[in-house]
Amino acid sequence: MKEAPSSVGRRCGTRAVKLSGGHALACADCDALYPVVRDVPILIDAKKSLFDVGDCVAEATSETHVSTWKETLRDTLERMIRPTGRNLAAPSMIAHLASALRGESPAPRVLVIGGATLGVGMGALTSDPAFQLAESDIAIGPRTNVVLDAGDIPFEDGTFDAVVAQAVFEYFPDPFRVASEIHRVLRPRGWVYAESPFMQQVHGGPYDFFRFSHVGHRRVFRMFEEERSGVACGPGMALAWSYRYLLRSLGQAKVYRAAASHFSNLTSAWLTRIDGHVADSPGAYDAASAFYFLGRRSEKAIPDREIIGVYRGAWKIRR
Repeated sequence: MKEAPSSVGRRCGTRAVKLSGGHALACADCDALYPVVRDVPILIDAKKSLFDVGDCVAEATSETHVSTWKETLRDTLERMIRPTGRNLAAPSMIAHLASALRGESPAPRVLVIGGATLGVGMGALTSDPAFQLAESDIAIGPRTNVVLDAGDIPFEDGTFDAVVAQAVFEYFPDPFRVASEIHRVLRPRGWVYAESPFMQQVHGGPYDFFRFSHVGHRRVFRMFEEERSGVACGPGMALAWSYRYLLRSLGQAKVYRAAASHFSNLTSAWLTRIDGHVADSPGAYDAASAFYFLGRRSEKAIPDREIIGVYRGAWKIRR
C-alpha cells in the first residue's frame, strides 16, 4: 500500500487491522472487512458514515477513461473559469508549522484531511522526506493514501503530531465531531491547521453544509490553544465570488454558465488584489471569504465567554 503511518486501525475493540487476502483489511476485533483499492485502504464504517463504501470502490476501480476532444476542451475551460482568489495564509502558516514540527520530532507524522490533491502551501511538508504523511480523502485522488470519513478517523489516540485540514470543514455534517476526532488522534500539544470558508457560495452541491465566521471557527477548535488565526482569503475574493454567482444565476444553460464564469474572472480579478492590503483590518474580519486557525491540542476547552472576546471585526453591539 502507499506509504502512511502504520498505526492505522478501526475504532472498535483493539482498533487494529490486518491484511486479509491482499485486497482487504480485516478488523482484528470484529473481523469487519475494509477494501483495498489501488493500494489505498478504504477505512469507512458503512453503519456510521454519510458516504457509501460501494460508491468509493466503484469510483476507484472504474477503468481509465480516454477523453474525447470535446471533454478535453471542456476540462480546459473549467480550469480557466475557476473562481479567482488568493490564499493569503497557507504558504507562511504551513511553513511555520513545518519548522515547529522539525524542532519537536525527527520524523513528524501528519494527517492531511482532504488531501486527494496538493493544497496551497503544502510543499513545505511534502518536499521534506522526514515528514510521514497520511494524505486522506473521501475519494482516491493523485495523492490519497487512505480513504476515511473525518467524523470517524480510523487511527489510534495520539497517532499524529499534526493535522492539516484545508477547505474541508464546510463539507462535514458535524464539524464539532470532526474537531473532536482531530483532538483525539493528536499527541499531547499536537498541532492543527485549518482553513474554512465564511463568505462563499455553495461549491459542494448537497455535501456543502456550513460556513464559519472568525469567532465561529474559533469555537469549532475550542479544545485547542490558539497559536495564530486570521483571514485566509479576503473580502475582495468574497465579492468576486458573489459577482460570479450572480452572473451564473441569470441563466441555466451550461454554455452560458461557463461563459459567465469566464467573464466574471476576467472582470473581477482586480478585486482579489486588494485583499493583501486589507486582510488585517477590522472590516476584513466581518467580510472575509475564509479564515484560518493554527493551534495546539489542549486538555481544557475555551469557555464561550472567552471565545467571543476573540472578535476582531468592526461591528459593535449597541447597548
